[in-house]
Amino acid sequence: MKRAILITVAIGCLAALCFVVSPATRASGPVKSASGPGKKEVTFNKDVAPILYSNCAECHKPNDIAPMSLLSYKEVRPWARSIREKVINREMPPWSPDPAYGQFTNDHRLAQQDVDTIAAWVDQGAKEGNPKDLPKMPEFVSGGWEIGKPDVVLQMAEEHVVKPDDPDNYINFFIPTNFKEDVWVQAAEIHPSNRRVVHHVIAFIQTPQMMAKRVEDSKAKGEKLGKRAAGGSGLFYLDGNLRRVKMDAPIVDNACDQKVAAGGRQPGGNNEGENEGMLLAGFAPGTGNTVYPPGTAKRLPAGSTLMFQMHYSAFRGSLKEAVTDRTSIGLIFAKQPPDKMVITSAAANILFKIPAGDANHEVVACQTVPRDIQVINYMPHMHLRGKDMKYEAIYPDGRRETLLWVPKFSFNWQSVYWLKQPLNIPKGTKLIVTAHFDNSTKNKYNPDPTKDVRWGDPTYDEMMIGWMDITIDNPMKTPKPDAARATGQK
Repeated sequence: MKRAILITVAIGCLAALCFVVSPATRASGPVKSASGPGKKEVTFNKDVAPILYSNCAECHKPNDIAPMSLLSYKEVRPWARSIREKVINREMPPWSPDPAYGQFTNDHRLAQQDVDTIAAWVDQGAKEGNPKDLPKMPEFVSGGWEIGKPDVVLQMAEEHVVKPDDPDNYINFFIPTNFKEDVWVQAAEIHPSNRRVVHHVIAFIQTPQMMAKRVEDSKAKGEKLGKRAAGGSGLFYLDGNLRRVKMDAPIVDNACDQKVAAGGRQPGGNNEGENEGMLLAGFAPGTGNTVYPPGTAKRLPAGSTLMFQMHYSAFRGSLKEAVTDRTSIGLIFAKQPPDKMVITSAAANILFKIPAGDANHEVVACQTVPRDIQVINYMPHMHLRGKDMKYEAIYPDGRRETLLWVPKFSFNWQSVYWLKQPLNIPKGTKLIVTAHFDNSTKNKYNPDPTKDVRWGDPTYDEMMIGWMDITIDNPMKTPKPDAARATGQK
């Protein structure tokens, strides 16, 4: 049973992802006050647009996840007072981590100078200013690539149609890479062509051996390639294309106190998933793009196929007519094999059960590190009842440290938190991820507070995953014992 559960976790826990890097910016000059002698005139074109382009346009552009575009003066002006309130209260741009734990390269918080600039602009009447002062629009606004020009772009072979009455759907699409040799991915960016209906995308690496096994199994069962299965553990059932944990499955809220494995991917180990495969990159609201630090990259083996796990949603009637999507991914390759190889890991719990009406239900997952690793980012994932999540480490010497604390989790903004400096984690360290869920009427996003909730693909079920990217020494660059002795390396 233990092995069956482990296999099912590798299948089931991979349902959201990501990675983002966005630069911090400052306004063109300090703003002392909104009025009074010697005040600086603040205009949209000269002072506010640069802030919005660098910190907000990623989502606040046409046909994206934000409710309105904030690119032009005409678009921004009606929202001026609301924008002022949101930035002063630090509600926008979204940034959830407690600043006491960890320093991150993609900290979305505006510099106080930028907050003051926006406030002064509104207080002075929200003037447009000289059109010549307006900066150039970011390239990605017009469909360009935030990561820069990709070395290769891979796209779904055909469009997928989403109709207004379609239920939530998980569909796998396969894109051959046709690479003749291994490549090392330095950066990846996923482009849904219609973000209105794409809830999330995960790009998995399918090696030639994995694809051969998939094709063989599909033929034997007479099924379409990529058809989802409930798995052999008996824990899951299929609801259409959605995988959900059975209500009568074993309940393990605190996986650290149980002998039975309840979820996760081993940090630094070889458990890369027995169905989906190795995780390459993903897209979800707030995650941004995958851009690894210099000297680190993820291996994409020769002849591999990418499997796009697409979660499509018509968002329960908000779609008025049938639309199409044809998602693509852009990849930038490292110029040479990196010193550090990236592996995506997770501490997850799939066996929890959240009682109806419970406003603060605790769920815990654990992983013990099998080798020395370096953590480079974190990505908490839950659904609409997710309340908070904390990452901790108990080191071999007994010391306990909080690595990340997200006190106000938002399903609508699922960031990846990129560390400024890799965190060294020694072999034998216990990683603990603790989450709380609000299944009460106090949670305005709660789909149904009268129901018990278990793990499942749809957003009206729940998930609990503490994702992280870790690095290890690249085994392809590590000298073999004989070579090491010859070169004097140990």
